[in-house]
Amino acid sequence: MKQPAAAIMSLCLIASYPALGKQPPQGSRPMPEIDDIRAVAPALEKYRQGILLGDLWRRPGLSPRDRSLVTLAALIARNQTVELASYLNRALDNDVTPAEISEIIIHLAFYTGWANAMSAVAITRDVFATRGIGADQIPAASGPQLALDEAAEAQRATRVAEQSGNVAPGLVQYTADVLFRDLWLRPGLTPRDRSLVTVSALVATGQVAQITYHLNRAMDNGLTKAEAGEMITQLAFYAGWPNAFSALPVVKDVVEKRPR
Repeated sequence: MKQPAAAIMSLCLIASYPALGKQPPQGSRPMPEIDDIRAVAPALEKYRQGILLGDLWRRPGLSPRDRSLVTLAALIARNQTVELASYLNRALDNDVTPAEISEIIIHLAFYTGWANAMSAVAITRDVFATRGIGADQIPAASGPQLALDEAAEAQRATRVAEQSGNVAPGLVQYTADVLFRDLWLRPGLTPRDRSLVTVSALVATGQVAQITYHLNRAMDNGLTKAEAGEMITQLAFYAGWPNAFSALPVVKDVVEKRPR
């Protein structure tokens, strides 16, 4: 039942689009120019330059690289393609590697839906082509994987089986075989970064019920309390204040219950 990693990579990164590389993918729009923003909402441009780019991205609690991971996760999770190319370029400038971007897209296919990943593929391929990023910089479809913590996985699998009963046995099996025994073991993203992307996507899409488990996993993987707080702050701007404040009590509860 275990899905081959080659199929995952192929679907996410070798999808063909008739006009790929020649014009924006269907349903997307070019990034607005500064004059466009000023013509419609000059205060928006003021906030963008002064607060978003001038302050938020310079806050010390989260590195520019990590802010790029959080932001890309939010944009892909919400299928917000207008700004995606701009933030992909910013991520590359902030030392996020092409391989890591590839893995983010693959990962989010499972956590935010296949269609969102495919939308991201179309735009990312154009960005990679423009920057001369080739196949040699993209992770292989399959290969050596990280070691699995068998005890932790057994606990997770038991808990999921108890919660789901016999309602969706296929979902339970795919969760074990594809997600936690394959996807999470791909070495193209560190466990800490994979967790950061996952929690960011959950917050960005309002999936509050899933945050407790994945934030604890993120902190087990090395995410700090300060970084978790800055992640929520970053996401307020890219996923909206309501999503940030809906997640905040859950994040607070997790952080306060963690061992000191």
